[in-house]
Order: sequence, then structure tokens, then C-alpha cells
Amino acid sequence: MSLLKNHKTSAALLLILLLSIGTCVYSLWSYGNTSAAGTSSWQQGSPQGGFGQQRGSFATGKENVHEGQSSTPSSDNRRSTAERQQPPAANSGTIDGSLDHIGNTGSGRGMPGQGGGRFGGPAMGGSSTSSKYAVPLAGYAVLFFGAAAAALYLTRRGRGTLQLQEREQRIWVWSILGTGLFLRIAAAPWIPGHMDLNLFKSWATSAAKSLPGFYLNGSSDYPPFYVYILYVTGKLAANPALSPYYSLLLKLPSMAADAATAYLLYRAARKFVSFEIILLIAALYIGNPAIFINSTFWGQVDSFFTLLVVGSLMLLYSKKIGWATVLLTVSVLMKPQGIIYLPVLFFELVRMRQVKPWLIAAGSAILTVLVVIIPFSLGQDPSWLLKLYTGTVNEYPYASVNAYNLFALLGANYTKDTVTLFLFDYHTWGMAFIVAITLFSWWMYAKCGNVRFAAAAALIQIAGVFTFSTSMHERYLFPAAALALLAFAYLQDRRLLWLSIGFSLTIFMNTYDILYHSSFGGGSYSITLFVTSILNILLCGWLAKIAWDYAKGKKPIPDMPAIQHPQLHDKPLHILDK
Repeated sequence: MSLLKNHKTSAALLLILLLSIGTCVYSLWSYGNTSAAGTSSWQQGSPQGGFGQQRGSFATGKENVHEGQSSTPSSDNRRSTAERQQPPAANSGTIDGSLDHIGNTGSGRGMPGQGGGRFGGPAMGGSSTSSKYAVPLAGYAVLFFGAAAAALYLTRRGRGTLQLQEREQRIWVWSILGTGLFLRIAAAPWIPGHMDLNLFKSWATSAAKSLPGFYLNGSSDYPPFYVYILYVTGKLAANPALSPYYSLLLKLPSMAADAATAYLLYRAARKFVSFEIILLIAALYIGNPAIFINSTFWGQVDSFFTLLVVGSLMLLYSKKIGWATVLLTVSVLMKPQGIIYLPVLFFELVRMRQVKPWLIAAGSAILTVLVVIIPFSLGQDPSWLLKLYTGTVNEYPYASVNAYNLFALLGANYTKDTVTLFLFDYHTWGMAFIVAITLFSWWMYAKCGNVRFAAAAALIQIAGVFTFSTSMHERYLFPAAALALLAFAYLQDRRLLWLSIGFSLTIFMNTYDILYHSSFGGGSYSITLFVTSILNILLCGWLAKIAWDYAKGKKPIPDMPAIQHPQLHDKPLHILDK
């Protein structure tokens, strides 16, 4: 009887997948017709994130000129709409550096330039983005987190084993991942997104015109790797049949990365845990509102970055040091915060106590950097990349940049990091915390002495640095949701599943609040900021306790052989609690 029910469920999942594909096709067809009629928000130049009102030269790759600013190119024009704002008065909330420290004012760690609000300021209504989908998204988030908690509780109780053959297992997994991807594609064109998309469109158009001249002819200082993705996007959008779908094309790499990361997590977990848990992991990621609010609603690229980090850690576990180094290097060449994860590679190289892995890692890193930057280096100063990163890292001298963490909790959101807190300024405190967190994760890694702890160490790095360091943006914690699931796959500690849900909740609350409830791009001190900041601190404390348990041997790192599918249903669910 249970087998018959499972077959019916498989058929139902396939039907849902087919319906999501049909919905996707209909949505794209309908949007294309709407765009052709000139009535889409994109064509209209909607104040909620459309591209119709171009305020700058897309042809040259220079950024849109904001209302109230001169159209004369300047060093400040390298920065996103969000970043060229004047922070409001103290305690009134401030702006977000929406493109991860992009741009260099030429004044080092100075204040953002003058201009309107982050999403257009008064001239654009002063709202963060279209609130049309805010209520349904919040409602879905409540249902998701409630269902996720209930599912974890039921699996702990050992209820509902799934007796599936290998073919059916694949159907279940691919149906869930495929449905999540196609529904994203169906929704993406209709959701205006953040004004960051304006800048991505500008860069994509510029890169498509001349990839080698991207930095020479334009004024972007975004790291070089993702420019290749934008180049492909710009080339595709140049096709008249695809040009109405420019917003979708810009969001597509991140939405595809959502599904790809969920699949990698599934592949990592299937060797060690039951199919019920594998299915839960895939669903927890692909259906997570903290994940698709970033890729589908905001239109940012943190999903693609997370895919690189997760892939590198899986390769590190497989002892493929060279390829792991390649992906970690690419992550740094995509976003400066990739540096946060480099210590994990260092920890493993130290643990291995061999010279050869060091040589492989060094050679792989150098080769990767050369391959990525050489096309952009012709005609450039030899130190152009160093100058780009120096300007990027020094751009935002604030205790917090809309990151709901310790410093935001203390009321220091967009407070200059030169302001003194007790004996030292915020910047000194932030650097001290980074050093302390890295030493802590290294000590935990060394005490555990097992590469299986790598994902947990990476989670400690990003959760600790986000929560206790300065100049953090609201989206920097994004990879924590995936890293907690990956750490669970390798350690089989159910507490990490709860941590993934916890971090997903705080990531969603922080992102949602900035996207929909911020004025002039900044989150004022509110109950959401207070609760989210407290939760992040508590979650970091819990994560430290989990790591301490492994370091002290209270929770031994499992050393079990890979589970052979499809016999997964013979494995009791409660084995994870042993």
C-alpha cells in the first residue's frame, strides 16, 4: 500500500513539475506580449525599479546619473544608485551599499556622495522597491518557516519512511528542484527588482560592446569575474527577440545557481544520510524565501557567489585541492568577501602537513587570477587590480551598512567606524573580531583534525564576521543558509539543520526589511533590527557551542561509509540523533 502511495506521489510531483513548466512558458509569452505593447514596468520606466528612464550612458558602461546630480562623469559615477547617497541624520536610518562596496570616490574611506534616496529618493517616491509582492512574500515566509520546523520535528520522531526505488528518488528530487527553478523564471520578469539591476544592465551592455575595454572605457570597479557573466547576458539581450527579457536574463544566472546549489547539497548529503533528510535539505534550500528574495526579487548575485563557495568546499572534502583553490580564487575575483573563506583552505593545507598541496594551491590560484584578469589587463597599469580592490575595500567606513548585527544593535548603523566605542573605534573592534573569529575557527579545525569540519569552519567564518565585524552589508550573511546544510551533510548533527533555518530567518528578515521598509535605502532602528540582531548573536553563540562540542570530543566527527542508494529507506531516521 505504501509503495502504491509513493508511486502516486511521484506522479503528482511530475505533474506539478509539468505545470510549473507550463506556467513558466505562459508567463514569458504573456510578458513578451505586454512588453511589445509598451505597458510593462520595464518599458514604462517604473519608479519601482524599471529601466525605462535611463539616467546615464549604458553604451559607455558608465553608471546612471541620479536625479539631482550632474551628468558629467566623475569618480563618483562608478558607484551604484544605492551607494551615492547622503546618510540621513543620526538615528534616522541610513543607506545600503547595495553592490558590495562598488566604486571608489577617490577619497578613500569617505562618505557617500550627495544624491537622492537609495531607490530614487524624493524624486522617485523614496520607497525601496515596489511593495506589490511584499505581503504575499511575507505570508509565504511564515508558511515556509513553520513547515520547515514541523518537518524537522517529524523527522526527529522517525515518522514517515519513504520506500522508494532509485528511479523514483531521482523523480522526487528533480521535480522539487525543477519546480523551484521554473517558478522563479515565471515570476522574475514581473518583479521589478532593486535598482541594482540598472547598473548590471549598464555593465552587461558595456561588456558586450567590448569585453577587453570594459574597465578602460567605463568606470566600473566591480571585480572582474562576474563581468564575463554580464558579457554573455549583454550579448543575449542584444538579440531583438530577447531584449524585452533583459531583467530576466540578468536574474537568470543567480536563479539557476539557486537550483545548482540545492543539487550540490543533495549530492553532498546523499552519501551519508537517509533519503527523507536529503529531500528535506533540497526543499529547505530551493523553497527558502531567504534564497529567492535575493535572486528573484532583489536581482542580486549572492546565489552565484554561494555556489562557488559550496562547490569549493565539496572539492576540498574530495581532496581536490587544485580545483577547490580555483573556485575559492574565483569567488574572491567575484566579490571581495570571498576572502572570508580563504582561511578554511589554509586550515586544511596546514592539517595535511605536506608541501605538494601548498604548491598545487599556489599554482592554481596564480593561474586562475591570470586567466580571469588578462583579457582586462591590456593597456592597463600593472597594478590596476590591486587599486580596484583597495578602493573597494576602503569604500565604506561604517560600523554597519544595514547589516543587522552587534553594531547595528548598538545603534551604529551607518555610524563612521572612526567613532570610539569604549576604548577603541569601531574599525579597530571590527578588525579584532575578525582576527579572534579566524583564530577560533582555526583552533576548532585543528582540534577536530578532519576535513569534514571545513564547511562548519566556513560557517563560523561568515556568521562570526558578519555578526561582529564592521562594514557589513545586509546580504553578506547569505551563504550561511547553504553552509549550515553542507556542514550538516558532513557532520550529521541535527543542530546544524536548525541553524540553517535560524540563519535563513535572519537573512530573510534583514533583506526584506531593507528591500521593502527602508527609507532612502537605510534601515532605521526598529523592532525588526533589534530582534534580527539579537537572533544573529544567539545563533553565533549556538554555532560556537556546536564547534566546541566537536573540538572537545563531546560530539565525535562521524566516520561512516557512504550509504548505498536506493536502500536508504532501511536507515532509521533517528540515527542522526545518536
